[in-house]
Amino acid sequence: MSSGLILTCVALYTLLLFAVVWYTSRNADNESYFRGNRSSKWFIVAYGMIGASLSGVTFVSVPGAVYSSQLGYMQVVLGYLVGYFVIALILLPLYYRLNLTSIYTYLEKRFGIITYKTGSMFFIVSRVVGAALRMFIVINVLQAFVFDSMGIPFFVTVSLFIILILLYTYKGGVKTIVWTDMLQTTFMLLSLILTVVFIANKLDLGFGGVIDKVWNGKYSQMIFTDWHMKSFFPKQFFGGMFIAIAMTGLDQEMMQKNISCKNIKEAQKNMITFSFILVFVNALFLALGALLYEYSNLPDIALHTTIDGNIITDEVFPNIALNYLSPLIGIFFIIGIISAAYPSADGALTALTACFCIDILGMNKNERLSEQDKTKLRHKVHIAFAIILFIVIVIFKIINDQAVIYKVLTWAGYTYGPLLGLFAFGIFTKRKLKENLVPFICITAPVTCFFLDKYSVVLFSGYKFGFELLIANSILTFAGLFLISSKQLSPNTLSPLEDKNEEDFSSEKPLDYPA
Repeated sequence: MSSGLILTCVALYTLLLFAVVWYTSRNADNESYFRGNRSSKWFIVAYGMIGASLSGVTFVSVPGAVYSSQLGYMQVVLGYLVGYFVIALILLPLYYRLNLTSIYTYLEKRFGIITYKTGSMFFIVSRVVGAALRMFIVINVLQAFVFDSMGIPFFVTVSLFIILILLYTYKGGVKTIVWTDMLQTTFMLLSLILTVVFIANKLDLGFGGVIDKVWNGKYSQMIFTDWHMKSFFPKQFFGGMFIAIAMTGLDQEMMQKNISCKNIKEAQKNMITFSFILVFVNALFLALGALLYEYSNLPDIALHTTIDGNIITDEVFPNIALNYLSPLIGIFFIIGIISAAYPSADGALTALTACFCIDILGMNKNERLSEQDKTKLRHKVHIAFAIILFIVIVIFKIINDQAVIYKVLTWAGYTYGPLLGLFAFGIFTKRKLKENLVPFICITAPVTCFFLDKYSVVLFSGYKFGFELLIANSILTFAGLFLISSKQLSPNTLSPLEDKNEEDFSSEKPLDYPA
C-alpha cells in the first residue's frame, strides 16, 4: 500500500471520529466528563469496552506472540473470565453503593487520606505507562510502514496522535468515549474478521479447515504443564484472573465507564456480557496469529527479523497485511489499528485527569472553585497528561526489546499489586492502618517482587515467575498492611457484602463529586 492511501484512510477515519465527538459532547459539563451523567446504556458500554480492553497491544502483539507462545495466551484469557465475574459481584456493588466518581475514594472512606492518595498515585503511574505502551505499538507500526519512508521523525508522529486524541477528549470525557469506543471496536473487529477470512481463502481453507489448522497445527499448544516455565497453566490462569481484577476492576479508566451506567444491575450485565465476548475475540486473535504464520510459509513472503535473525513478532501482522494481502485488507488493517490506538489514550487521558483532579488536587472538595474554575483546571491537567504520555512513548521507542503484550502484563504485576493489596485489605478485614507507613509498604512490595523475579531461578530451584507476580505482589502488600495495622475496628469499614437495597443507586447523592 502507498503511504498516501494509508494517510487518506487515517484522515477519513479521524473525521468520522470527530463527527461522533461533536454530536455526543454537546452541552457536556464536568458531570458529563467524569461520569457521563450516569446515562450510558449498558450494552453500548459493554461493546465499547472490548476495543478499550484489547487496544493495539492485542491487535498486533497477540497474533505475533503465537510464534513463541503458541495458543498459551488463552490460559490467561480464561483467567480473565473468572476475574470479571469477581468485579461484577464484589467490586461494582461497592462502587455503586458509595456512588463514586473516582473509585479510589473508597480508600479514603475506609482508611484515610494518605492511603487514598497512595492508591491514586499508583493508578496514575500504572495508567501512564500502560497507555503509553499501548499507544507505542500502534504508532511504531505506522512509523515503520508509513512515516519513515516520508522522512517524518518518530516524535512528530507521536505529537500528531497525541494532539488528535487531546482534541476529541477535551470536552466530552466519558460521555463521548462511550460512543467513540463503540465505533472503534466495530472497525477493529471488522478488520480482524476480514483478515481471517481472506487468509483462510488464500490457504484454501473452509471453516472446518481453519479450525483444524489452528487446533491441530504447528502452533496449537494451549495448555502448558511444566511448572518451571512462565507459561505453566496455573501461573497463567490465576495471573490472568488477578490481572483482570486489578487492571479492570481497580482501574479508574475501565470502571469510569461502568459507573456511567444508570444502576448496578445494568453495570453488572455490562461486565458479564463483555467478559464472554472478550474470550471469543481473544481466541479469534490467536487463531489469526496461527494463520499468519502458516501463510508466511508460502513462497516470496519475508518476515521482518532482527540483526540476530529473530522474527520481530510485533511486525508480523502489519507486514503481511500491508505488503502481501489485498489493498482492501490493508485499508481495514490501518483503520483497525487506528481504532485500536485511540481507545488506548482517550480513556486513559480522561481517567488520569479525573483521578488527578479529584484524588490528588481535591477539586471536588474545594468550595471556593466555581464550575468555570474547575473546568479550566481540568483542561490544564488534561493537557499536562497528554505531554507526559508523549514523553513516555518516546522513551519506549528507545528501549523497545520484546513483544509489548508481555511488557504491559509484566508492568501490571508491579504497579497494580499494591492496589490489589489495599482494596483486598479494606474489603476483607476490619483492621485499622497506621497510615503514615502505607506508602512505605506499597513501595517495598513491588521492589521485593522485582528481586524475587530476578533471582527466582536460583532461590526457588529453577522456578520462573510469570503473570502470577501480581499475586505475589498483592500478597506481600496485604501482609505488610497487616503488620502495620491494629485490631481496633476502623469506623469507616465498608464491605461490599453488607445488606442494602440496591434497586436504584442512581438516585443517591454523589459522595465525591457534586452533580
